[in-house]
Amino acid sequence: MTAALYVEDVLLVDRCLTGEPAATRELFRRHRNRVHACLFRVLGGNRDMDDLLQDAFLQVFQSLRGWRAEASLATWIDRVAVRCAYRYLSQRGRRVATDSLEDEAAVALASSHEGPGARRQLARDGVRRLYAALDELSPAARLAFTLHEIDGRSLAETAELVGSSVTATKLRVWRARKRIETAAAADPVLSEFLEPTASGDVIPFEEQSGNNDREAP
Repeated sequence: MTAALYVEDVLLVDRCLTGEPAATRELFRRHRNRVHACLFRVLGGNRDMDDLLQDAFLQVFQSLRGWRAEASLATWIDRVAVRCAYRYLSQRGRRVATDSLEDEAAVALASSHEGPGARRQLARDGVRRLYAALDELSPAARLAFTLHEIDGRSLAETAELVGSSVTATKLRVWRARKRIETAAAADPVLSEFLEPTASGDVIPFEEQSGNNDREAP
């Protein structure tokens, strides 16, 4: 983060704290995409996403005096978004309200090499199956796995965002990965979708979902 951006963040926060509406709108505009992307990658295509986004920014503005400028404003906002996602996962006695799996997924797999349309269908089915498997994880394991494997954050950054040690975060990611691999072994669509990550690379979520709205401030 450059000194100019740091000063700009400090000035913007000060304007927000004085109750300036234009500053509030500006902060939301700058960080909306990154908060939405963070929530989307953790929770998938969620029916409550608009409410979650609103809740995240409500928490941001209510807690803005707590930003002590020790970390970048973007990182601090990411932490707020992660806490909102964790609360959502912890409070539910239910599965996350994602789209249901479609029966023709097996057909999509069989025709996955016939053209880009079939590949896109495989990607959509793969994403749905991945999030169905993620729904079986604990909230802490799901956060660690999605932030590291899907959002592409380092273990150190992931640990900082979830408020845990690197060692504990690494263990959660490893255990979650094993659960996903077990699910993939019984699901050819999920297995095909995850195949590009066999080398240990981040899950190709951008390419598969078509979502690329993680935006720098």
